[in-house]
Amino acid sequence: MAALPADVDGVPVGLLVGYGVFLLAAAADGARRGLRATLRIGASFRRLALPLALVLLAVPAGGSLAYGAARDEAKEQALLEQLAAADALVKSADGLAFDKAEPVYRQALSGYEDLGTRYAGSRAGKLVPDRLDAYYKAVSAPYEKKQYCAAVAPLKHLRGLPATVDKELLGSRPAKTDEPLAESLYECGTAALGVQTANPTASESLNELLGTFPKSAQATRVEPAVRAAIKTRTTALTGGAAPCDTTVELRALRSSLSNMTDPSLQGATKEAADAVQKGDFACGTSQFRNKEFSAAATTMTDYAKAYPNSPQAAHARSIAIAAEIADEEPAAGKSLPPADVPGGARMVMVVSNDGPGEVELLYTGPMTGRVTLKACGTCKKYQTPLLVNSPKIKACSGPSSKYPKVTLLLPAGDYHFLQKRAATGTSTAGDTKSSKTKIEPGYSYTNCLYVTSLY
Repeated sequence: MAALPADVDGVPVGLLVGYGVFLLAAAADGARRGLRATLRIGASFRRLALPLALVLLAVPAGGSLAYGAARDEAKEQALLEQLAAADALVKSADGLAFDKAEPVYRQALSGYEDLGTRYAGSRAGKLVPDRLDAYYKAVSAPYEKKQYCAAVAPLKHLRGLPATVDKELLGSRPAKTDEPLAESLYECGTAALGVQTANPTASESLNELLGTFPKSAQATRVEPAVRAAIKTRTTALTGGAAPCDTTVELRALRSSLSNMTDPSLQGATKEAADAVQKGDFACGTSQFRNKEFSAAATTMTDYAKAYPNSPQAAHARSIAIAAEIADEEPAAGKSLPPADVPGGARMVMVVSNDGPGEVELLYTGPMTGRVTLKACGTCKKYQTPLLVNSPKIKACSGPSSKYPKVTLLLPAGDYHFLQKRAATGTSTAGDTKSSKTKIEPGYSYTNCLYVTSLY
């Protein structure tokens, strides 16, 4: 009654000792009584005493054996419960992000390892190999679903288990993760090419692939994949609907390559840099055609500074100037300024500055450019005529030598001008004025720049 039902921990030692002492005392008392007893039965019946005593001793001995078997079964059931608990942990981690699921997985794995090593011969221990197969399948589920970026961390976990788990218990399972991990790093890395917000970045995934599996089939596919990504976007710049967006992708791709040191990618790195340069120019011209003049001016100014030796640097500066003028006078942005300066006759235009402060003059038409005229030290603002009969302003009416001058040689055609005056004591920085002039063959022109005020 004290021992049953059988428990995994067995019966307390004190109870066993007490039970043994009780049995010996009972046997001694039986012997004492039996040796002193006077029996009236025959001698034949007396011969049954010893066998009967042995039978009586077999009862507790048999009970001990039965109890041992019950205890062993209790142990098996406890181990099976431990196995079921580990299974439940694996199941509970399903659907969790791996950083949250990993501690749960490791707890389950600890249970499997304990059963598979200390109790390998038990019914639960013999089921551990199948459970490990199921464990590997559960943890690598993102790879089976082709969620390659999400699969990288779980697969690295599985591949690194021999460092913390019994190697003989794991067998060949960790080695089988090499191919899936290499494939996941490749797919995750190439999908991130050109994506600024990618996490992980393309360089992180591809560097890990090339460093961990340098001789894998996936590693040999990296360089062709990078070149293909560059070529696809470079092709899209010509006639593409969104060259600025494509250029952003190319810039992200170039950034990824700058963080990769594998020698096989040196050629691709140069291709990406060339593609970004081409994209910057395509973006600026697209902005100009879409009447985004302020953005076009910034893009093309940056292009000319970034690529001063480019054959397109001069054209970029012309587009930036035209865009700056068009931002004030949209009619100046009807078409891109020509890439080449037209030949033929040039007409002279002498521009004078009859105003306080330095002035910058921008012009665009058949020819585009900008010039700066120094400040006129003795010049002041002219008062704006308030009445109809007020005398008209007569700018640049003093001696010619008084005014800073610059001479322009312009091909014939329609021109838009924009003057931008620097700040002085009587002028505000950013004062601008736009105008339009038609330059005809055979004529020379003068242009006087001045400032007016209501007082």
